[in-house]
Amino acid sequence: MRTLWLNAFAVTAVVIAVTLVVVKNIEGDTSNQLLNVSYDPTRELFQDLNRQFITQYAKQTGKKLTIQQSHGGSSRQAQAVMDGLPADVVTLALRSDVEALHKRGLIADGWAERLPDSSEPYTSTIVFVVRKGNPRNIKDWPDLVRPGVSVITPNPKTSGNGKLSVLAAWGSVIYRGGTETQALQYLKELYQHVPVLDTGARDATNTFTQEKLGDVHLTWENEGLLETEEYRGDLEIVYPPASIRAEPSVAWVDANVARRKTEANAKAYLEFLYTDQAQETIAQHGYRPINPEVLKKHANRLPQIDLFPVTILAKDWDDAQHKFFAENGIFDAIHPAQAKPGQAKQ
Repeated sequence: MRTLWLNAFAVTAVVIAVTLVVVKNIEGDTSNQLLNVSYDPTRELFQDLNRQFITQYAKQTGKKLTIQQSHGGSSRQAQAVMDGLPADVVTLALRSDVEALHKRGLIADGWAERLPDSSEPYTSTIVFVVRKGNPRNIKDWPDLVRPGVSVITPNPKTSGNGKLSVLAAWGSVIYRGGTETQALQYLKELYQHVPVLDTGARDATNTFTQEKLGDVHLTWENEGLLETEEYRGDLEIVYPPASIRAEPSVAWVDANVARRKTEANAKAYLEFLYTDQAQETIAQHGYRPINPEVLKKHANRLPQIDLFPVTILAKDWDDAQHKFFAENGIFDAIHPAQAKPGQAKQ
């Protein structure tokens, strides 16, 4: 059985290895190497996609590519690229994280229109994972703030999962006709039930599964499916009646691919994500493929639920980032004792 905490440990080694590869090759030929900087729980997905793409691309072009992966909380990953990690492509949890790179001049104007479906090859959502038998009888968002319920979810300052948990919680109130005042009160109550703020989705998974802390884990749908498969019989997924439509976004990093002479390879790599083969792999890993026919084939595992857009709580993803997660934003107001970025637990 694959062990999640070992995977989390392994990603640290991967990041170190990526750094060493980058340092080693910074003045050499990097045209047949790609670095994919991604968010926390996608490591298994891209391990499979990379193998498929490398094989296909070699047959089509004769080129033998090497693809390195780097994983962590989405916002921390975006910051790492801004600080110099030479990503050829980013595959991040939130559009706002990619947009942050655009604002720094690393990604070109109009990046979202360069690939189909606004550069979103799949979608996802936030679900609940509970202990065997659901002893707290957690079925919906209001159940999370009942007395005695302990909630595990990562830090929204560093994690895409963490941000989406905040937005999904707030949106669950608005979606049902509640006011922003009611949403603020609910969010404040909810985070009084969160005992720790891990830096990323996989760290939070390990807190819930390995340390057995908490009654319910707010997590990505794909991560919830992985948890319940790993701990078959011990954990269960609960789909709330409504949750947020998460829209992970991808882009090649113009400033880096120009310097490293990898633009053609990077573009082909991201275009591959929209092929039938890749869309099937995406679905098998618990993400919702953008291809409706592939999604329909996996309806038993990826059930239809009401997914509300970010626009019910902000103008767009960038506005949501500013409104909720900027300094002195809504999250700071309701949770002033938050863990600082990079701090595993408070």
